[in-house]
Amino acid sequence: YRRFLAYSRAVFAEGYLKLGTVPFLSFRDMLRAAPQLAKLQAWRSVYSKVASYIEDEHLRQAFSFHSLLVGGNPFATSSIYTLIHALEREWGVWFPRGGTGALVQGMVKLFEDLGGEVELNASIARLETQENRITAVHLKDGRVFPTRAVASNADVVHTYRELLSQHPASQAQGRSLQNKRMSNSLFVIYFGLNHHHDQLAHHTVCFGPRYRELIDEIFNKDGLAEDFSLYLHAPCVTDPSLAPEGCGSYYVLAPVPHLGTADIDWSVEGPRLRDRIFDYLEQHYMPGLRSQLVTHRIFTPFDFRDELNAYQGSAFSVEPILTQSAWFRPHNRDKNIDNLYLVGAGTHPGAGIPGVIGSAKATAGLMLEDLA
Repeated sequence: YRRFLAYSRAVFAEGYLKLGTVPFLSFRDMLRAAPQLAKLQAWRSVYSKVASYIEDEHLRQAFSFHSLLVGGNPFATSSIYTLIHALEREWGVWFPRGGTGALVQGMVKLFEDLGGEVELNASIARLETQENRITAVHLKDGRVFPTRAVASNADVVHTYRELLSQHPASQAQGRSLQNKRMSNSLFVIYFGLNHHHDQLAHHTVCFGPRYRELIDEIFNKDGLAEDFSLYLHAPCVTDPSLAPEGCGSYYVLAPVPHLGTADIDWSVEGPRLRDRIFDYLEQHYMPGLRSQLVTHRIFTPFDFRDELNAYQGSAFSVEPILTQSAWFRPHNRDKNIDNLYLVGAGTHPGAGIPGVIGSAKATAGLMLEDLA
């Protein structure tokens, strides 16, 4: 384990601290990073690298599943993503009081205190261009906002294929992105109980009976597996204010195929999978769940597609394999449109809270330089 931790820390230092907020805008940037990435055996998969240090299969699962947190298959994703282990050891795992929504509201307040304005419920119809610059943002309600620059955190395929549908080079980029491998999707159940299960930890990973086989089906099979692995979130363990006194709010998620991998009718399969997951949780983790259930909502790949405009219902955008990382991902600044910038899971460095914050720092740096 100590040797694995040392490797994870080395990858964390190189892959996140050094490169996580640096935009890869040219192939030269990739070539400069290549020697160190080669030294760290970045071509190996997460699972392969973990297995070179750890013999027990259950421990291999425990130390390799982390790439699923950013939409990566542990058996295909670059071993660079073992850095997540060192990142959590270095900085810990934090939760904002009031939930993620409180963190969002805190950032909005800071933005507004600095003079920024936030427009909510403002769906974008298109980005108007003149030659190779965006000149205005057109909303579906008819409003038009002239602009000096656009930073898009929309799904990258949606940005190029839909919002820039009238720009030839962007359409070509959209078609190219459609040919890339997308990350898996998620099936999520948000639910509230009239009982607080204080026996739970804040975070629980529930491994199913299969690991390699299940992951292979999630990423490669046209169908929904009979078994599942789950992540169960019980925030009231840390912050009781997130539910009425004596009650509990929870969500549970299962990695599932995206819509390009599996043509599943989630209007039918969603309720069935919900019932199977509730049965499993009641039997193994939360006795009495069914009788305690007050409210619930499911969020399926259809919702990722329809509510979030995520291509193929992917939950994490472009899959983080080595040939789709760094310079090979959509760039933080577009190469064809001078004032278009990308942030979020689809650009460098990738998905997950640390990843999208890294992308925001990289993109903000570029915008400050370009707009100064």
